[in-house]
Amino acid sequence: MEAGIHVSQDASSYLFVPANRPERYGKALSSGADAVIVDLEDAVAPALKDEARDTLADWLQQHGPQPRLWVRINAADSAWHADDLRCFAGLPLAGIVLPKAEAADSLRRVADAMQATHAERKVLPLIESAAGIANMRELARQPGVARLAFGSIDLQVDLGMQCDALESELAHLRVEMVLASRLADIAPPVDGVTTSFDDPAFLEEAVARARRLGFGAKLCIHPRQVEAVNRGFLPSAEEAAWARAVMQAVSHSDGGAISLNGKMIDKPVIMQAQRFLARLGEINSTEGSAV
Repeated sequence: MEAGIHVSQDASSYLFVPANRPERYGKALSSGADAVIVDLEDAVAPALKDEARDTLADWLQQHGPQPRLWVRINAADSAWHADDLRCFAGLPLAGIVLPKAEAADSLRRVADAMQATHAERKVLPLIESAAGIANMRELARQPGVARLAFGSIDLQVDLGMQCDALESELAHLRVEMVLASRLADIAPPVDGVTTSFDDPAFLEEAVARARRLGFGAKLCIHPRQVEAVNRGFLPSAEEAAWARAVMQAVSHSDGGAISLNGKMIDKPVIMQAQRFLARLGEINSTEGSAV
């Protein structure tokens, strides 16, 4: 891996910024977002795509390695895809976001292009169509895939659905995405955007729903959303206190049965406590040991 590049798989917030607005790149990176996605697809009009690609490439060359920056290139069936991939496959960034991911071979082409440059980059497939949903398990297993991301708004259009505000009708598909990610042994998926950025209570509810369903992150469309998203994927104060108490009880155990507040502590309970504390950075997530 190139010096200075380490792609984190623990990001909670992915903030979009238009590729044709270079004055916003730095602001997005300093917003508190764990990751920034510079968007060459939906955010850029067709007539401006070539110019936006050159603008982003120049900025990356000038500013050096960007381990928190992803590029959403144009879809595999678009006229700009090949040039986008050729331009960004070898540049020092976190990886490439592939919109409208539907077929394994399109993901393999992206991964192969990045591997050919001897750069350890990752792919973030956006699942936003019926074909993408149908092929999720295969897509999640492709080499180089960091995690899946849910394009819930585009999916509703593709399926002809009219969902309620919290997209209750898509709950089962979200669960399927979590399942596909777990079976592929990749990081928990990234939930789709919440289009309202002036309703903090609604955003908190959307993040809480995503976390309950097993998602580990969320796409953001405005810097105002970042703090609530980051906070929402952390264990609550009550969960953190419970996890610490569990691990303290385990540390004082003599190997026999363990209980806390009248409840048995078995392996799944310990694993949940370890997950909470690892998310808070208090223990090593792979070994369950104190940091």
